[in-house]
Amino acid sequence: MELSSANPMTPMLAKAIDAVPEPDSVPGGLVYEPKWDGFRAIVYFDGEHAEIGSRGSKMLTRYFPELTDAFARLLPAPCVLDGEIVVRTGEPGRERLDWEALSQRIHPAASRVLTLSEATPATFVAFDLLEKGDESYLDAPFGERRAALEDLAGDLPDPIYLSQTTADVELARRWLVEFEGAGLDGVVAKPLAAAYAPGKRVMLKIKHHRTADVVLLGYRIHASGSGVGSLLLGLYDSDGQLRNVGGASAFSDARRLELVDELAPLVMRDEAGDIVKGETERSRFSAGKDVSYVRLEPTRVLEVRYDQMEGMRFRHTAQFFRWRPDRDARSCTFEQLDRPIAYDLSRVLA
Repeated sequence: MELSSANPMTPMLAKAIDAVPEPDSVPGGLVYEPKWDGFRAIVYFDGEHAEIGSRGSKMLTRYFPELTDAFARLLPAPCVLDGEIVVRTGEPGRERLDWEALSQRIHPAASRVLTLSEATPATFVAFDLLEKGDESYLDAPFGERRAALEDLAGDLPDPIYLSQTTADVELARRWLVEFEGAGLDGVVAKPLAAAYAPGKRVMLKIKHHRTADVVLLGYRIHASGSGVGSLLLGLYDSDGQLRNVGGASAFSDARRLELVDELAPLVMRDEAGDIVKGETERSRFSAGKDVSYVRLEPTRVLEVRYDQMEGMRFRHTAQFFRWRPDRDARSCTFEQLDRPIAYDLSRVLA
């Protein structure tokens, strides 16, 4: 095979759009798949051993020994697969994807990795075929690649699955709503006639779009040392406690500087007149990073756009939408959030 862990492939990407498009909106038509919320992975199997590359071409192999073992046992031929690594948790009939359990799998200690591989084993969901044996499928249209993928891996047992596909746009729109209850991230629309384009946004992704009114807790200074880098957001829980639920960022250079002046009247100061700082909780992903922020009086409300929640926090960075001077901060509670109806993950994987 030309592709290997020593010569890794950058996966094809997707461009975000607002709604599930009609199937005839691109030449050759579209087919739809669930959008999995996990680690994008390129699997390189040489017939004996498997390596797993990440979206950024870093190797994930050591973190998922149960998957590399499964690939070696179950894949019928040397191949390169594109897919997603996910972790499933929950009782039978009530399973869902668990991002937190998946993220814990990236651990420096081999003993911890082995323990987690048994406690929270991963699943691989394949959705594209790049090579099989000596044959490259990179220039083949997706319709042909999908048919070859089904021939190669359509009958494989757990923990390897094929992602569902449909040409029915109405079914895809139902998936967008229903599958979120199993922890999925949205829907992907793939042009049937398109070749595989590494690093290019050829596919289309449709994610959930929601808004929430949140309390402004503080801000972090931008990495450049000048202006506001991100806003810290909060919501009141059922006990009346104000909880940090995430952040909003992506401001222009000019807007970052404006925000410092705009928020100056809200900056909390001690008896000496010095700015009061806070710190958010550290994780293994923030080790060595500055987690301090400027604390603000929790009186200003803003509306943000977000896609989904992970526990009591926004799953991804929210987007600033507008200030809400008409809202009282105490009215910003978790009760306003739209919660998806539970859906069994095993029905998505079937």
